[in-house]
Amino acid sequence: MQSIGPYNLENKLFLAPMVGVSDTPFREICSSNGAGLTIAEMLTSRAELWGNERNRLKQIKPKVAGPHVVQIAGSDPAMLSEAAQLNVALGANAIDINMGCPAKKVLKKAAGSALLKDIKLVESILQTVVKSVDVPVTLKIRTGWSLETRNGVEVAKIAEDCGVQLLTVHGRTRECRFKGEAEYDTIAEIKQKTTLPVIANGDIDSPKKAKLVMEHTQADGLMIGRAAMGRPWIFDEINHYLVTGILKSEPNIFRKLRIIESHLKKLRSFYGETKGVWYARKHVAGYVKNLPNSKQFLSHFNKLQEGPAQLDCVTSYFENLAIDDGAIAA
Repeated sequence: MQSIGPYNLENKLFLAPMVGVSDTPFREICSSNGAGLTIAEMLTSRAELWGNERNRLKQIKPKVAGPHVVQIAGSDPAMLSEAAQLNVALGANAIDINMGCPAKKVLKKAAGSALLKDIKLVESILQTVVKSVDVPVTLKIRTGWSLETRNGVEVAKIAEDCGVQLLTVHGRTRECRFKGEAEYDTIAEIKQKTTLPVIANGDIDSPKKAKLVMEHTQADGLMIGRAAMGRPWIFDEINHYLVTGILKSEPNIFRKLRIIESHLKKLRSFYGETKGVWYARKHVAGYVKNLPNSKQFLSHFNKLQEGPAQLDCVTSYFENLAIDDGAIAA
């Protein structure tokens, strides 16, 4: 699987549409570090809420090699159809429908993974959205609502019949949220019983784990979520291992610093000085997690109010790490 509809992909590794994380700057960073496809943060199907800056920014097309995929969420077929059409008009190259989100505020609206309890509504939504746009429509689901009601295979067959072009499966039920281990057996069964390209998602956090999941599920691709936070180069590492069977060394300190600097500059350019500084704190915390003296560093970094000061602070921290390691700039 190296394409979605008419769009060719660099590889079969996808960045998950994590709310509050997978914004345009992070999508661009992950794309430049090996992600074959990135998907925008989940967007409500209620178009009247798009005037909100946070929702408006979710629709901005990133500068990436692959297609611009917008993920929409809701429970009303007509509203989802309208949302799909409006996003295509704004430049979306494909529409992803969310039937996997386990968040309570989404479930209260009977959206996300709550839809898996209503198979007729699932079918109505998919039929309506697919017919309403001339771009590929993809779907993300969980294996079911609960361990007792795994219906991923049934949903996959409905999606196939409705003209959905790709299916991503997170290997947990809604009831499991993000607890426990992802169950890959159900993903394997879904892959076996549908002709749709299937993307496996859940707990893929290393090249070796990625290969095991690919072999076990026979999936057509992998979606990486939490493991990419603070480590966008994981896509390069996984792709290299899947292609060559050889583990690739992670970037040295100076390469990591260049990636982080690029990310911080993108955040300021995208959100403006004030909010760019705010969002940088969350991402930098991910980048320095488990590094020496990271708590002391973050204590100082999180008090900074200006972008240039953040850049200087990060540069100083990583250069000191390099000195301690005896590293040489590449």
